Amino acid sequence: MISISSNLNIMIKTAEKASKTVIRDFGEIEKLQASKKGPRDFVTKTDKRVENIIIEELSKTKKNYSFLSEEIGKIKNKDEDNIWIIDPIDGTTNFLHGIPHFAICIALQSKKEIVSSLIFDPIKDEMFFAEKNKGSYLNNQRLRVSKKNIIDDCLFSSNQEGVKFSNFNMRYTGSAALDLAYVAAGRFDGYFHNDINLWDVAAGSLMVQEAGGFVNDLNKFSNNAINIRASNDGIKDKMLRELENF
Repeated sequence: MISISSNLNIMIKTAEKASKTVIRDFGEIEKLQASKKGPRDFVTKTDKRVENIIIEELSKTKKNYSFLSEEIGKIKNKDEDNIWIIDPIDGTTNFLHGIPHFAICIALQSKKEIVSSLIFDPIKDEMFFAEKNKGSYLNNQRLRVSKKNIIDDCLFSSNQEGVKFSNFNMRYTGSAALDLAYVAAGRFDGYFHNDINLWDVAAGSLMVQEAGGFVNDLNKFSNNAINIRASNDGIKDKMLRELENF
């Protein structure tokens, strides 16, 4: 039986509650594709509705914690050392087009260090979570990064537009959070992106580290201009060399 903290337990229950709205609204997208107005406004409302649910649920038990969220920005409460970092729907473009690849993301930053994280793919019912020094898990199964050490055998992901590396076998999925979760699970071998937001990568960065992988230091970047590099240890140096001028 996995032992999890009260904070992570709250995060899991919050994500499960928020996912009901996400799943319901995603089911409406196909109907809206045919309308003149289209689903864009609808998705924006879903994003905000899910964000409100998450903030409300987390605030019930941790009334003083602060927030950093994609839609609402920063909410400074009494406790500024503990910050919930939220992305209500990571992969909104996929959601908008009826592609079932997106996630609810929640991370807890304590004294500038991510200590708990959750990435929930509600359509595939995959709950990825991690805690500092306790490992990474997918639906209660321990995660480990891949053991590959030959670049040609590896599969990389980035959502950076126009990125082309002849040495990398690339995938572009539209969800940074799930890409990082997939690195932690050994499905991808590496992930990189420039000028990405903290709420896109906070949860996934801890997940990769706790699964035995490498993530560069994110603290030296601002919240909305992070250059992230994540991989297994076997290809870390090779990947970083390839990306030196990126």
